[in-house]
Amino acid sequence: MRCPKCSHEQKGGPECEACGLIFEKYRMVQNRKKEAAAFKAQEAQKSERSGTGMKAVQLIVVAVLVAAGTYYFTGYRQKPPQRQAVAPPPVAAVQPVQVKLKAEKPVVQAPRPQKKVLLSGASAIQRARNATVSIETPWGTGSGFFVNKNYIVTNRHVVEFDEEKLADFKDKMETSRRMIELEKQKIDEMKRTYRQMPKGPSRSQLAIIIAQHEEELNKVLPRYEEGERRLEQLDRKVRPSDIKIIMADGSEQEANYLLVSENSDLALLSLFSGDWSYIERPPATVGLQQGDKVYTIGSPVGLRSTVTAGVFSGYRQQIGDGQVYLQTDAAINPGNSGGPLIDEHGFARGVNTMILRDTEGIGFAIPIEKVFEEFRSTLY
Repeated sequence: MRCPKCSHEQKGGPECEACGLIFEKYRMVQNRKKEAAAFKAQEAQKSERSGTGMKAVQLIVVAVLVAAGTYYFTGYRQKPPQRQAVAPPPVAAVQPVQVKLKAEKPVVQAPRPQKKVLLSGASAIQRARNATVSIETPWGTGSGFFVNKNYIVTNRHVVEFDEEKLADFKDKMETSRRMIELEKQKIDEMKRTYRQMPKGPSRSQLAIIIAQHEEELNKVLPRYEEGERRLEQLDRKVRPSDIKIIMADGSEQEANYLLVSENSDLALLSLFSGDWSYIERPPATVGLQQGDKVYTIGSPVGLRSTVTAGVFSGYRQQIGDGQVYLQTDAAINPGNSGGPLIDEHGFARGVNTMILRDTEGIGFAIPIEKVFEEFRSTLY
């Protein structure tokens, strides 16, 4: 079937999926135009006898019919009102950052009129999956996704090591350094004692003890040296080139730009080149209600391009700074951080960021509107 207005082809349906033309109304309009033309022809013959006054009346009737047809032709329909999501009771602290949340009204989106053919099902998920990336840093892995042709959004904690964790790691490395040094001194003392002892069972027993201590020390040293190298990487400010971005097709890129939000767990990355596919924001007419199906895409425990399904559970607000989160029961696991939360049409609804500690099926995402608010000067 081809739309007579915009020439869009589709299998069937009461209206055009591209421009919204209602086919039945269009046929009614065409019939009315034909009737109007026939009526005009008949009246034209009469007008020769009835004079110019009757002809003017006929023209007015035709004009009215055409105006009415134009109204129906455009397929005007009033948009249904947006329903507000009903927020459930407060929930407890979440990780990686512990927060207290309370019920919150839905975020009201500013109208953005768009004419768009909505996808659904496998095609929508595949489109979003192709715009999702894996992110590897010296301290771990995460996910991200393109929000336009040039920029990738992810979590701040994916690309920036937590300062408290870094301080704790430094303390542990200092303790390990001291313990290794003491163990070396202890082995040296035992060796001096061994050289001074006469031959006999005690000397032989001490030789075995020294060998055991050296063996254990040799096992510890490689792990300690690896920890020192990792600490050296973490202790300096992260550079874009430290961040490896793995595309959906498996190709690897290095970031050339990094911008971190001071207010939210968000960061923005860009690549050296490319005109990449991205996950679009939803039109204002496509609302998100409690119980709507949503999907997460990411790389949990290194399993790239993993898709999990769930429902949108409601809006939550963090006590203190008022940060609003989207709650979902779609699985958010380590490595999913920074990946997209999408709806069934493949539109980005949020950035997966954390889970509720010691629970299953309670995850949170930062609304996509917050991304464009935090990075307004870069993304617009």
